Amino acid sequence: MNLDRAREIARAALHNLETNRRRIDDLNVYPVPDGDTGTNLTLTVRAIVEALDRSSADGHEAVARELSRAALMGARGNSGVIFSQIVRGFADVLAEQDEIDGPVVARAFRSASDAAYRAVRRPVEGTMLTVIREMAEEAELPEVRSLPKDELLARVVAHGEDALRRTPEMLPVLAEAGVVDAGGAGLVEIIRGLRAAVAGEELPDAPAAGVELSLDAVHRELSRYRYCTVFVVEGEELDAGSLERELERIGDSLLVVGDATALKVHVHSDDPGAVLTLATQRGEVEGVEIANMHRQTVERGERLAAGSVNGLPTLETGVVVVAPGEGNRRLFESMRAARVIEGGQTMNPSTADIVAAVDATPATEVIVLPNNKNVILSAEQAAALAGKPVRVVPTCSVQAGLAAMVAYDPERSAAENEETMRDAQAAIAAGEVTVASRDVELDGVDVRRGAWLGLADGAAVASGDDFVEVAWAVVERLLDGGRGLLTLLTGADAPPLADLLERIGTRHPEVEVETHEGGQPHYPLLLSAE
Repeated sequence: MNLDRAREIARAALHNLETNRRRIDDLNVYPVPDGDTGTNLTLTVRAIVEALDRSSADGHEAVARELSRAALMGARGNSGVIFSQIVRGFADVLAEQDEIDGPVVARAFRSASDAAYRAVRRPVEGTMLTVIREMAEEAELPEVRSLPKDELLARVVAHGEDALRRTPEMLPVLAEAGVVDAGGAGLVEIIRGLRAAVAGEELPDAPAAGVELSLDAVHRELSRYRYCTVFVVEGEELDAGSLERELERIGDSLLVVGDATALKVHVHSDDPGAVLTLATQRGEVEGVEIANMHRQTVERGERLAAGSVNGLPTLETGVVVVAPGEGNRRLFESMRAARVIEGGQTMNPSTADIVAAVDATPATEVIVLPNNKNVILSAEQAAALAGKPVRVVPTCSVQAGLAAMVAYDPERSAAENEETMRDAQAAIAAGEVTVASRDVELDGVDVRRGAWLGLADGAAVASGDDFVEVAWAVVERLLDGGRGLLTLLTGADAPPLADLLERIGTRHPEVEVETHEGGQPHYPLLLSAE
């Protein structure tokens, strides 16, 4: 497979995935709003397309290597990381073959399935793993592998659709929510697009392609402006070119990348408010980061002067954290986190983002706290690619990450820190209050769409229209067992806490309560008890 053909096939896969992105996002709402699988897969495949467009690889081996690395470095979230391994499995076989026929395609599917299963420590059936495995099994049937490529792929897609329909039978949470697996749905659409390209068929119209630039290109030149502003804007029929032209009038070092429904923006300017006004006129803005570059330059010089000897870092262990919200970022930085990457539900950082943060950390070794189950695989991939020793403490929430930071000592080795941080994050009880996005019965709790939903250690404990009553049920569950410290992190849309705090003080006067402004989206209140 030559470079031009690889580009054509990758664009077709992306085209079809973009067309179905919002539908796939909607599948993984359970009922907490966590619908980002379609977005993560789209961003991952877009990274592949952009890498191939920039590539000058010559020969099938070089093209296969480019394909594999692009998928890995652009992977977003669990679905993106697993898909990157599916791509790797395909590429391993395609690298060996100049001519691709039915038996080669069948071997590529088997290699892809095996690579995906190897990437997951505890494979769960009813997910995209099942879909890729059953696709491989279909391709390996003697009567299928002997077919022409386009007919073979048509059989594989049809069997993938059947496997996808059966995912709720294998995974109770899918049956309970009345949906099929989102990652599997995305994979089917990717292979459907691939098949159309092989068969020379037209695909349905997709959103307009975004600007083909990589976010890795930022900060390559000095800016005369003071503020660096980064954010994501989501909407319908977003016009990257139009937004870019308007932002060019007020800033430089500009990147606008993405598609017609999601754009990632980076710009240097003197007026972040004007930048965000232009964005909010087009859609919903999330993941905002504003940094004073002039102050950063001074602080960086001071850190280097005070914290290095002969150019070598003096910290034994540094920490890189993934966390949503400005308040949470400040909390982690106050606890001596070296780098905080904006990320969490609906906006998972890529492997490349984490590698860059690790490499920029002035320490001999680094601990990464993903603080979200969908970021753990990306963090583990980054650990294998970084230029220094890295250990991942698999924190699944901001609360667990903060508990781990309490145990952090920058003068101890990464191995010592990992042990104490794992123990610390495992000792807390965590809860959250959010808004349910669908009607469902969850853990015996009747949940209505739009009502408050309270969860403790992942299980639903209460739902209703009264925020205080729902939050109180979570508090009671977390304090069960005599825990004496309760921490509350308010989200971007948090209701007033005065009534809840008064009730806690009255009924649990022995409990110490800490309240912080976290600023996280989707979860008006995060709680932890220890």
